[in-house]
Amino acid sequence: MQIDAAVLRAADAPYTIERVELADPGPGEIVVRIAGVGMCHTDLLGRVPGDLVAKPVILGHEGSGVVEAVGPDVTGVTEGDHVVMSFDSCGSCANCRDAVPGACPQMAALNMIAVPLDGRPRATDADGNAVGNRWFGQSSFASHALGTVRNVVPVTKDVPIERLGPLGCGVQTGAASVLISLGVRAGDSIAVFGAGAVGLAAVMAAKVAGATTIVAVDLNGARLDLARELGATHTVDGADDDIAGRIRALSGGEGVQYSFDTTAVPSVVSAAVASLRTTGVCGLVGVGSEEYRLDPNLLLMGRTVKGIIEGDAVPHTFIPKMIDLWRRDLFPFDRLIATYPLDRINEAEADAASGKVVKPVLLPG
Repeated sequence: MQIDAAVLRAADAPYTIERVELADPGPGEIVVRIAGVGMCHTDLLGRVPGDLVAKPVILGHEGSGVVEAVGPDVTGVTEGDHVVMSFDSCGSCANCRDAVPGACPQMAALNMIAVPLDGRPRATDADGNAVGNRWFGQSSFASHALGTVRNVVPVTKDVPIERLGPLGCGVQTGAASVLISLGVRAGDSIAVFGAGAVGLAAVMAAKVAGATTIVAVDLNGARLDLARELGATHTVDGADDDIAGRIRALSGGEGVQYSFDTTAVPSVVSAAVASLRTTGVCGLVGVGSEEYRLDPNLLLMGRTVKGIIEGDAVPHTFIPKMIDLWRRDLFPFDRLIATYPLDRINEAEADAASGKVVKPVLLPG
């Protein structure tokens, strides 16, 4: 079928809206007409020079929409269903069976390469050349995306489907990291480093959990103001010379039980660990290329540093949970969203990079 897609042809090139031929769904595959798709920081990996993500490619991995067609052997999803698209996983490895699909050994192959495992092109451009369309098992910067039964999550039809896409990755990562991976409970304390979509989702989730001290750290004053509105009890300017000291003071001098870094900036990660009380846990979700150097004495005193992928969530159960919290006015993730038509994707990317908006959502219709 012919679809419209935002194609990235080079790391330093603008997106171009092109007509692309999308293959019919094969066994276990599902075609989704995209109603809305969030732009996530991970999509910027397509901007990294070199061959990290082969070009041309359709990025986008926070799609939501309506099922238009299903392939053979698809169960649990039918045409007309409203769905949120999340990351893909194999479903059969030990980690998938243990309900941590984000730790699937095939995570990179299924999500980060944008090429089907069998190497057979599933999308071609007007000249018949292959276009990568398996980014996070969906490539949803397009009018239609091809997903699988593993990464397409049915949702009820009485919620605004065009706004639900961010629940598939960024918002899920922040919220599930707090509620599932770190297991924050009522009365706990947490410091969140970075008040982007992931960090603000973590702030909202910490409030849901009943944490009594929720500290947000960022360089952007407007983001810190929003963090307070969404549940942060305190904010700290990321330019402060002693962030860890400020956080310890805000938590009674002992430090917080949990810290959560979304930045992957080595100095910020060090501050996140130094903000912990003994036995505290620091969760890391930021993607970066620099090495971390941590004071071994901090770890010797019982502190833990934990890498987290997708919040350790199972999308088929956690996405409906976030929607339920939203219905009850406990998780207003839609306050993070600014919408753009798909043909303004380059503007949306620039606004996200500058900090003008927290979470762009592209509307292909």
